[in-house]
Amino acid sequence: MGLLNRAKEQSALDQAKHAIEAGRHILVFKFIEANTNSRATGAMTGMNDQMEAIESLGWRLDKMSACESNVVGSLGSGERVALVCLYRRTPGPPQPE
Repeated sequence: MGLLNRAKEQSALDQAKHAIEAGRHILVFKFIEANTNSRATGAMTGMNDQMEAIESLGWRLDKMSACESNVVGSLGSGERVALVCLYRRTPGPPQPE
């Protein structure tokens, strides 16, 4: 796994932990990955690692939407794939008062 993918995975993990600490039961997360060829079928390893990191904390994917776009700008150009994922987390047992 490359340095950028590790950083994205850690960011996803940190944000999912923060949502738990904030008492959230729903997490909406946007994943973006460069796509070298939209006509090719293959693993999206970076997204896979980020999604697994979130699910490792007990979040479960409930719904997902995907889109592709062409980006042209000062930071470069190319195709991007975006996934917007809605995760749900079942609350744990009630805490004693």
